[in-house]
Amino acid sequence: MSLGRTAVVLGGSMAGLCAAGALAPHFDEVLVLERDELPADAEHRRGVPQSKHPHFLLNSGRRAISDLFPGFEDDLIAAGGLHLMPSMDAAYLEGAGWASRKQSSMTMVYSSRILIERVLRDKVRELSNVVIREGVSVSGIETADGGTSRGRVTGVTVSTASGGEERIAADLVVDALGRGSSVSDWLVAAGWPETPVQTLDAKVTYTSRWYDLPAPEDRPSSWWWQHLVIMPTQDKGDHPPEHEFLVNFFPIEGGRTIACMGSWGIDMPRTTEDFVASAERVRAPLFAAAMAACEPTSEVHLTRSTGNKWRRYDQLPQVPSGIVFIGDAICAFNPFYAQGISAAAGSALILRSHLQAADESGRPLDQSFFQRFLAEQRKGLKVPWGMAMARDRGYECATGTETLPSWQRRILASMTWPAFNLITGAAREDAVVDEHFARVFNLDESLADMMRSPRVLGGLLRFKVRSLLGRHTVPFGFDARQDPPGTDWTPGARDEQTEMAGHR
Repeated sequence: MSLGRTAVVLGGSMAGLCAAGALAPHFDEVLVLERDELPADAEHRRGVPQSKHPHFLLNSGRRAISDLFPGFEDDLIAAGGLHLMPSMDAAYLEGAGWASRKQSSMTMVYSSRILIERVLRDKVRELSNVVIREGVSVSGIETADGGTSRGRVTGVTVSTASGGEERIAADLVVDALGRGSSVSDWLVAAGWPETPVQTLDAKVTYTSRWYDLPAPEDRPSSWWWQHLVIMPTQDKGDHPPEHEFLVNFFPIEGGRTIACMGSWGIDMPRTTEDFVASAERVRAPLFAAAMAACEPTSEVHLTRSTGNKWRRYDQLPQVPSGIVFIGDAICAFNPFYAQGISAAAGSALILRSHLQAADESGRPLDQSFFQRFLAEQRKGLKVPWGMAMARDRGYECATGTETLPSWQRRILASMTWPAFNLITGAAREDAVVDEHFARVFNLDESLADMMRSPRVLGGLLRFKVRSLLGRHTVPFGFDARQDPPGTDWTPGARDEQTEMAGHR
């Protein structure tokens, strides 16, 4: 059964491609409109400047994409993506020193954004009723009865590379044009009221440079790690600005890595010389040493468009029919938290489930359909939005509708690090806390739900009491000026290593 002849997706990036997978079973034709000429391989393009920075594909995101496109994760790994366990494969500097290395419940797939998108693009092109039109710019929307209970988006207008204009009728339109989407303005021009918008910009800036890693046999013997993470200092005393940086030495396909430094409200280096100099001042010398052992392959790439922005279409008195919004077009996040791709894929899954229900019941795609979709999408977006607010609201430099009074901001800022340290510390020694924390990190569970678990609260209390008594089973806080120790502190692992050493 079909819900209509044509569905049109505005934008061929990750959100748009996921949307195409959700639409394909329910429309005769799915037309994806993309301004760029898309590369055949994993290459950067103008429309995705953030592709030059690290991208975490969270478990919820990779699972959602694999649900929409079976075989996606296997194809990504076959193309060079790295399936790693961060607690074993990443050197992680938190608090005053390096964290211990041990097995945990969380694994991740590491790759560049351009590879993720290329693999997904290949999966979309396998769908016989999906067409990707390249080199066309969306210039407007077609509507009927705008702003009324019958108001509907009926199509789009596009400008072609030759300078012509074309109207495309659609039974359903998906806005996946990103945080710069003009669709909300076009809706106002068509008669709908202005869409309420929630914003919070914590003035995050990040800068990255790509490197070729040395061949495995040429790497220092101390490089047991593949991913290097340096968290901002918690020291309240005088220190270089670089100690406030969040630093990643992020492994990707092809024996390459992305060196990235970011901050809240601090000017970041823009030139290669300043980039190297700043790297030498971060609070662990390993970062600069690792960069020096690699071969740079790019200039420095800097991004500042990082504010959180949620267009609340669900709060319009009459929601527009005929259109849904996915990805940054509806809810854009501070990229530090790696939530964008996963949130977009989750919205695409919700869209697919609602389309399937309408298809099976024979219900039309009327205003009630779009109200129901927006309501469920809102529930899904509240989890990553809440996590972003919990951190970014604590910064004095933050601006927007969601800022807090100064006294609340100070309380939040004073609580953030102690709470984070308590959770990560307990996760080192308590498998249940570790599992819940991994679910929160991967958007499978909200932080509020985690903190409502009696077992988690008991684990946090137990860890706190044992900490006060100095009874830790897993050491931490190893000297940041030294190489991170490679000892496996998984329960039983050290006994097994000792036994094996005794038999040699």
